Amino acid sequence: MAGHVNMMDDCLISNLPPATLRSTLRLLVSQGSVTQRPFVEHVRAQFRKNPPGFEAPERLFPGADIVTPECLAYLAQTRCMFSCKLAQDSLPYLEHFAKAITRMDVKLRAPSSNMAKTLLQFDGDIVQAIQALKESRPEPTPELLTSLKNLLASVDDCEGKCGSFPFARSQRQLRDVIKILFPDCDDLPRNVKPREHVLHTGTEAKMPVETFRLGPLEMPRLFNGLWQVSSSSWGSAGSRMQERTLLDAARCGLTAADMADHYGDAELTYGDFRNSLAPEERDTVFAATKWCIFSPISTPITTSYVLKAVRERCRRLKGRVELLQFHWQDYESKEYLDILVELVRIAQLHPELVTTIGLCNFDSEHVEESCKHLIAKTGEVGLVSNQIQFSLVDTRPLQKMVHVCEKYGLKLLTYGSFCGGFLSERWLDQPAPEIYLESNRLTPSQRKYFDMIHTWGTWADFQVLLGRLAAVSAKHGVTVANVAARWVLQQPAVGAVIVGTRLGVSSRVEDNLKVFGFALDEDDLSSIDAVARGYRGAKMLALFEKLGDCGNEYRRIH
Repeated sequence: MAGHVNMMDDCLISNLPPATLRSTLRLLVSQGSVTQRPFVEHVRAQFRKNPPGFEAPERLFPGADIVTPECLAYLAQTRCMFSCKLAQDSLPYLEHFAKAITRMDVKLRAPSSNMAKTLLQFDGDIVQAIQALKESRPEPTPELLTSLKNLLASVDDCEGKCGSFPFARSQRQLRDVIKILFPDCDDLPRNVKPREHVLHTGTEAKMPVETFRLGPLEMPRLFNGLWQVSSSSWGSAGSRMQERTLLDAARCGLTAADMADHYGDAELTYGDFRNSLAPEERDTVFAATKWCIFSPISTPITTSYVLKAVRERCRRLKGRVELLQFHWQDYESKEYLDILVELVRIAQLHPELVTTIGLCNFDSEHVEESCKHLIAKTGEVGLVSNQIQFSLVDTRPLQKMVHVCEKYGLKLLTYGSFCGGFLSERWLDQPAPEIYLESNRLTPSQRKYFDMIHTWGTWADFQVLLGRLAAVSAKHGVTVANVAARWVLQQPAVGAVIVGTRLGVSSRVEDNLKVFGFALDEDDLSSIDAVARGYRGAKMLALFEKLGDCGNEYRRIH
């Protein structure tokens, strides 16, 4: 709906520096669907009204290792298209760029060159665009199949022509979406070349890694979290660098990874990694993924319906799912109880497909409801875990969740335990950042958890917490992040902490392993709790009152 813009507001918009304008837009969009929806709809309408042109290949790539402003602008406009839910419309633009690479004989020479970074970013763009296409659930028309096959062919043509091939992730993602939307299609361009060698995890652990029992499995108490793979906002890396990161982690004993059906190409990446290992080593690494249902479903809940979803996770992972975690958005629709019964039975009857079943972002009431229902229907709980947010600034699980999990024998897998990196020495004695300002280079994780910090308390309160953690970390000769993770690991019912991993971009494996080299004593815990939970748990209770139980904050925003 159109509306009047105040004259002085219009003056502001017309004269603000671009960086400030983008910061302002991020702030407005963060307020919820009232501002986010018209923003996206307006951008989408503008693209449909005035579709951008196709930049000439000579202007995209005028010379060796020259990344032109025209090249960056073209990629930026393409990102805008798939980000405003025009993923299908963006396919010809992606194809045009890939064809320009081969036409202009672009070579990827030095891995750290500007051109290499641009091509890796483009690889990540295709992955993200195709994920957006999957989530839009498009009609599988012949025209869409042609567009996807043309893009895949143009990416394939780059192989062998631009030096080190940077588009293996794109190939995987494109083949996957064609398989999903067009299961009968069997005339794709040439197959991806098979690996010429296998990888070995070896035994290079720098120190003993703590483990815990998850059903029949012995798991490490740190999981590699692959949420960051879903967006290039955390940086982009090629498939071989991602593989190397996973291999290094496995060699250090961090053999489990957490992902989801909507984390970009995370399942495909992990499936290829696991199958690149020597056959006798593939059972030494563990895939924990998710089946998430965010919208109402009209399909009857049958064994075949649930089994199809399980098989889809196995297909993408090219093997068994060690832990399948189920997320259900609307508790008022009770179909999730029937789905859980089917999942537990499938785990019993098809151990070659899935080993264990868990929950994701269920609150205490509905964890208990699910357990009681499963006992009544199957004679056992059948669930092994619940994945939730749990950190020093989100201690809500201590209010109810840990007691329910201990009652029914579930383990907690926790995320957000580092608050996106805010729980570190870097932020001690620092002013609160302007989270929407580009120059601060905050990640989506940090923007998310900055909001959690301010729901828990003030920035001054957070500085007191960091100071307390710094004192404890100095006592044990570790980092603030180690202490933050150790505190979570020593809470009731906690099985593992999920550590966000920027695959191929950066690695903190050795630093994170230090969490297993010490334990917090009673003095440490009392000192930390006094700040984190507040006097007599006041901060924990206030947070529970504001947000509700675990996972409810996500149900409020959908």
